[in-house]
Amino acid sequence: MTFVKSPKDIENLRVGGKHLSTVLKQVMKAVKPGVNAKKLDDLAEKLIRDYGDEPAFLNYIPYGADRPFPATLCVSVNEEIVHGIPNEKEKILKEGDIVGLDIGLSHNGLFVDMAVTVGVGIISPKAQKLIDTTREALDVGIKVCRPGNRINDIGCAVEKFAKPFKYGIVEELGGHGVGHKVHEEPYVPNFCLKEKSPEMREGMVLALEPMLNEGTKHVILAEDGYTFKTADGKLSGHFEHTVLITNGEPEVITAFN
Repeated sequence: MTFVKSPKDIENLRVGGKHLSTVLKQVMKAVKPGVNAKKLDDLAEKLIRDYGDEPAFLNYIPYGADRPFPATLCVSVNEEIVHGIPNEKEKILKEGDIVGLDIGLSHNGLFVDMAVTVGVGIISPKAQKLIDTTREALDVGIKVCRPGNRINDIGCAVEKFAKPFKYGIVEELGGHGVGHKVHEEPYVPNFCLKEKSPEMREGMVLALEPMLNEGTKHVILAEDGYTFKTADGKLSGHFEHTVLITNGEPEVITAFN
């Protein structure tokens, strides 16, 4: 199996990435105290379909799941790390919350994926530091996405950057290849693995997504079968971009314009 995408695939991914970053920017603007997470999900689906694209997560069944994911947008609040379900009655954003917004779409059959964590209204300096550090960890990981480096180099770079901040680096979850499917090989860790990993090659497309916890690195899975939470109930940050390996600087396909 080759991880390298064709020139035609890459052009479709670039268009999809522009669409997705524009959609997410609009959803981010709608994040305010009192907003229902389901309304954010409805907005995300509408904006994606307005482009003629398809939501990547809606009705997607990942490995190990016993039912399809019921939404377009993952909305993960405070101690929720990833895959939070935007339930209409249960998830209303409050002043001081932080919320992870994870979204993907399919453009002409090619998938792109991205995520951000944002504050709801005025948040604490401690929460803002977690958000800023997680965003920086993603930037650090992206910088090593060059031909000849190995996938493990991404995890080592993220861990080296994040470790001095004493945050918990989530190990059970990580990044992945993306393009023909929502999730493809290779697995992209956010910590340094000892075993040998694939070499990055020009034309590979990866979804990098560091997840940093305010406390422990350990996670628990909620009863809904999708939402991962911090084991100690402390805050978590999550950022993600779809990145193309080129013959030089990595290209962030989902970069905000």
